Amino acid sequence: MKQAARKDFVEAFARGLEVIKAFDELHPVLGISEVAERTNLARPTAHRFLLTLEELGYVRSTPAGYMLTPKIVDLGLAYVSSNNIFKLAQPHMKKLAHELDQTCSLTQLDGSDVVYVARITVPKIIRLAVTVGGRLPALGTAMGDVLLAELDDEKIEEVLQTPSLSTYIPTQQITREQLFEQIHFTRQNGYSLSDERLTYGIRAIAVPIRTDDGKVHSSLGIATHSDSATVQQLQNQFLPQLLAAAASIAEDW
Repeated sequence: MKQAARKDFVEAFARGLEVIKAFDELHPVLGISEVAERTNLARPTAHRFLLTLEELGYVRSTPAGYMLTPKIVDLGLAYVSSNNIFKLAQPHMKKLAHELDQTCSLTQLDGSDVVYVARITVPKIIRLAVTVGGRLPALGTAMGDVLLAELDDEKIEEVLQTPSLSTYIPTQQITREQLFEQIHFTRQNGYSLSDERLTYGIRAIAVPIRTDDGKVHSSLGIATHSDSATVQQLQNQFLPQLLAAAASIAEDW
């Protein structure tokens, strides 16, 4: 089966996707040589891919180099629109964010990162600057713990060996032992809490959203500034409402 799949593998398409992924927060504008270097492609090949993407409207050329266009968002929105859970989650997330006056997010696991697939923000002086489509390392987040806890230990070991694509570096470096200790806590208690593990001044708590067969589909979380809520408030006040919202989303879905 794998041999057949490999035979049908379209390498040119895969390379085109790598060109798109070469652009990120730290590299919003890239020249042909830079794209070639970041994708391990020959310069003429990288140039052809950029010209094709420009013709399709996904990148545009500027005096400084190439950059992505808003049309690239369509690729991500196709995924979001094909998953009804995100539409169903929105009203529950808005209600939760309003009641707690805190930002609410829905994430899924991709490699060793959590990817934001829905997010309701509230005005705050200090907040974690992430948007839908943004990535954070799973090892530094409460939402990551919830998603990793669904995997068996062998799969978690694979995740540990997968490089993060996020530009964030967690404040606290998590050891393997600490990770599995947190995973065990999450499996036993059904939630995870992060006390400034990702970055100073941010606390977060997260719970799973499960499918009918009990498998974890995504993680629902609340992030707050450490001055706004104590660890005890997260557990005693935020957690019950977070669990209720997750249950309502799963029931509607």
